[in-house]
Amino acid sequence: MPHYILAIDQGTTSSRAILFDEKGSRVGQSQQEFPQIFPKNGWVEHDPEEIWLSTLSVCQSVLKDTGIDAHAIATIGITNQRETTILWDTETGKPVYNAIVWQDRRTSEFCQALSEQGLGEKVQEKTGLLIDPYFSATKIRWVLDNVEGARETAKAGRLAFGTVDSFLLWRLTNGTSYKTDATNAARTMAFNIHTQEWDSELIDALGIGDVLFPEVMDCSADFGVIDSSWLGAEIPVNGVAGDQQAALVGQACFTPGMVKSTYGTGCFLILNTGDKPIRSEHKLLTTVGYRLNGKVSYALEGSIFVAGAAIQWLRDGLKLFSDAKETQSLAEKALNDDSVYLVPAFTGLGAPYWDPDARGAMIGLTRDTSVEDIVSAGLRSVCYQTRDLVGAMAQDGATFSSLRVDGGMVINDVMVQFLSDVLEMTVERPRVTETTALGTAFLAGLHTGLFKSLGDVSTLWQADQSFEPSMEKGTGDKLYKGWQKAVDRVRTKS
Repeated sequence: MPHYILAIDQGTTSSRAILFDEKGSRVGQSQQEFPQIFPKNGWVEHDPEEIWLSTLSVCQSVLKDTGIDAHAIATIGITNQRETTILWDTETGKPVYNAIVWQDRRTSEFCQALSEQGLGEKVQEKTGLLIDPYFSATKIRWVLDNVEGARETAKAGRLAFGTVDSFLLWRLTNGTSYKTDATNAARTMAFNIHTQEWDSELIDALGIGDVLFPEVMDCSADFGVIDSSWLGAEIPVNGVAGDQQAALVGQACFTPGMVKSTYGTGCFLILNTGDKPIRSEHKLLTTVGYRLNGKVSYALEGSIFVAGAAIQWLRDGLKLFSDAKETQSLAEKALNDDSVYLVPAFTGLGAPYWDPDARGAMIGLTRDTSVEDIVSAGLRSVCYQTRDLVGAMAQDGATFSSLRVDGGMVINDVMVQFLSDVLEMTVERPRVTETTALGTAFLAGLHTGLFKSLGDVSTLWQADQSFEPSMEKGTGDKLYKGWQKAVDRVRTKS
């Protein structure tokens, strides 16, 4: 019997394929970065063909590297960068424009106009979201308004919208599957999280009614079968979830009150709220945590646009180091870092500020500020932003005493320890830190019976290390006040 699970993790800066066995243990991995495109200030794009080719390449590579035959794979799970928007012609299968990435802020003025029209209350009530360029719907409208021929293709009934999961499914199944899951749909600003349907009223109000929308499935379901020409065997796709919700599953946060924070390109703090959606009064998002067997588990989410992307900028933009692994030793050598703050608002500020026009700044520089100090400030900026989110959740009535963390950044002990210090909270790092891929593997395995239940999945989660606050009491508060002052310097609206 085939018993391996192939997890496709299509992220913002790279595509990965990870093979797991039936116990959730990783047996192989392949990863490939792809280009980031920045056409204008605040614009971020990807070439959809680069997304597709990098995804296909890593899937083929992990099989080759491990020597595992495709027939031994029982199922595939897909997790993806959320909100990133692709539109393609169903007749040719070709995208009509580059993928507009979740970080992109080109629709700021349109979002402002929608807010001024009084649409904000309806959007929050139905979708749990705030009107912001972050979400997919206004990106769709931009393509219709600005790409030659797009509106005509839509009127002809041939223009398909999809988040990255839908686009990959379409390609992997040679156009036979046009589906998404409830977590990705919930991030479009066009999906009613209460009725679990595309919302025709919002779609019409946004002027995107001629576009095709995919069928919305549970996170664990029949999403189609990939064509044998790609990997050498027909393999069913049985798990799909947006990357942050996949991490919620991978961290086994199945009980209301459990919370996880993922540190990848951005940072996303998600609290499981069970079968009741909680409306935030402090600019957090109400969203779908996961949907299984038709039952929705809701979540409260805070989104930070720049986390690991700040470290990538320090590496590639400023060229302060050549490998992100160096950041721990550099931060350990920092001497004057208490006065330096990096506010990485490269594409605006996310929760709880929602200021799309804010831009980044470095505050507190002196002649003796070192590379080590700047690197330390970059790491700490992620921790300060997490405290922003934790504070907003507390104001919404959420209480929790520990935080489960994951993502590429959390292998850095210095960062995770500072996170525990500034939050004054226990921070738990799991043995498998790439929980987005693990989560979608769990979802796929649940559908095929490799995992019997969520309880079965919970027993597979293992802690690697717990970090406890070690800083002198009051020091974290003092440092955080410095952060708040730095943020005030870059904000364009209160």
